[in-house]
Amino acid sequence: RRALADGAPAEQPAGTSSEVKCSLCVVGIQALAEMNRWREVLSWVLQYYQVPEELPPRVLELCVLLYSKMQEPGAMLEVVSAWLQDPDNQGLPEYRALAELHLQRVLLPLGCLSEAEELVVGSAAFSDEQRLDALQAISTARQQQRHQRSGSEEAQKLNQQGSFFHKFLSLLLLLRRLWDFAVSHFFSLPFKKSLLAALILCLLVARFDPASPSSLPFLYKLAQLFHRIREAVFRPLGQLPIHD
Repeated sequence: RRALADGAPAEQPAGTSSEVKCSLCVVGIQALAEMNRWREVLSWVLQYYQVPEELPPRVLELCVLLYSKMQEPGAMLEVVSAWLQDPDNQGLPEYRALAELHLQRVLLPLGCLSEAEELVVGSAAFSDEQRLDALQAISTARQQQRHQRSGSEEAQKLNQQGSFFHKFLSLLLLLRRLWDFAVSHFFSLPFKKSLLAALILCLLVARFDPASPSSLPFLYKLAQLFHRIREAVFRPLGQLPIHD
């Protein structure tokens, strides 16, 4: 009040307002997580900071840990990437920790291996030892990704082969039923009709000429064969021949 009365503006400690705002956001994030409203955290935080580049490192770290714990790291992909690409944030002491957190909790779980490799190689936040460890982790993840793809392709091929075998088996069963029906229907016909059907079959398959004189012995043998088949099929059980 005295400063205002003297006409001089009231002085405030540097960073006090931003620190209070950051602390309130941290409390709000924890409250939303406890109420199982964690999906609203990112949109709620961005209401106060408008753009991802303005997020405090503490708030950004807490959001990454929360969404990673809830198995939805993809919600933080674009936000953290935009924050890391901002030149003003690259000079902060928390930049290295957030870059490593983004690599381990967001990029690798999502399978964004190319983006992870670009971050490790192009960023000066990683030391030589950290860069080698990160590249080794990326290489291992890439091998696992290829193994999973090959395994899924093999499983798909096995499923296709299994479906083909099932269809082929169904076709065989259908042909078997059709054959049984045709045989039963054929033997249920009278003898003359059966003989006529056999002659027609010979004409179609073997191009047999029944009017030729050389075909008479064959027709006689075919008639005797049908007589024997008919007697064997329709003979009563009591009249079956018994051999000593």
